[in-house]
Amino acid sequence: MTRKRHTDNLPTYYELMIPTIKSLKELGGSGTIEEINENVYRIAKISEDTLLIPHGENGLNSEVDYRLAWSRTYLKKYGLIDNSARGVWALSNAEIAIDKLKVDEIVKTVREQSRPDKQKTEKSEDQEFIEQMEETTDWKEKLLNVLFEIKPDAFERLAQRLLRESGFVQVEVTGKSGDGGIDGKGIVKISGFLSFPVIFQCKKYKGSINPSQMRDFRGAMQGRADKGLFITTGTFTRDAIKEATRDGVPPIDLIDGDLLCEKLREYKLGIETVLIEKYEVNQDWFTKL
Repeated sequence: MTRKRHTDNLPTYYELMIPTIKSLKELGGSGTIEEINENVYRIAKISEDTLLIPHGENGLNSEVDYRLAWSRTYLKKYGLIDNSARGVWALSNAEIAIDKLKVDEIVKTVREQSRPDKQKTEKSEDQEFIEQMEETTDWKEKLLNVLFEIKPDAFERLAQRLLRESGFVQVEVTGKSGDGGIDGKGIVKISGFLSFPVIFQCKKYKGSINPSQMRDFRGAMQGRADKGLFITTGTFTRDAIKEATRDGVPPIDLIDGDLLCEKLREYKLGIETVLIEKYEVNQDWFTKL
């Protein structure tokens, strides 16, 4: 059954600015994108159906998260927030007065900053940002399309290679039918002293993994490992994420399609960085001949 797209309920990027600031305030002034977004969903009262609306055809990101990224960009350009190389976002001023913020003023100021030369007919800030976002996700969508086409055993071997590159040892791919969805196991070593076994499952999927699938995987883990890892080319529903980290049960770490792409790029597994040469003419050099 095709899920109805509740596009009328989608908040705009500027409607998400104040909730983003409020989210950071609640988190003590800083937080990861996941922490910030989770708070915004609640503060802005965004429904589960709205959160499931994908951005683009492949649905690599949700439309809400896409617009939240846009909101953070505007807030950063305005000087209200900043981010570190580790992906942590923080308020520039912990004592910021939210009730005095004017969204219209933020949008107007940022757009004017992007066009210092009034004579230019450059693209709007909105258009530029959209193109930047599309360029960022373009290679990921291409990569996921490639991953969808490879055989299941090849995908398992890719996961095995990725885990080894990440520091796992004794990584084995089992992939036995009737094994409760367990595709392999490995050992994580911490600082060269501590180690613990991890069981992983790989699923080539274009949709969202649900809580039931998470519980099935945890059931297969019972008595075999203290920690699980679920790798998918798709996404996880919010309920599945909550199930993965539920108190009192073995935790399951999650790698969705977006993070999988990032990790493959980080370890240069099938991803190549292409540098484009740029040429500039040195007019002074010619005038001195």
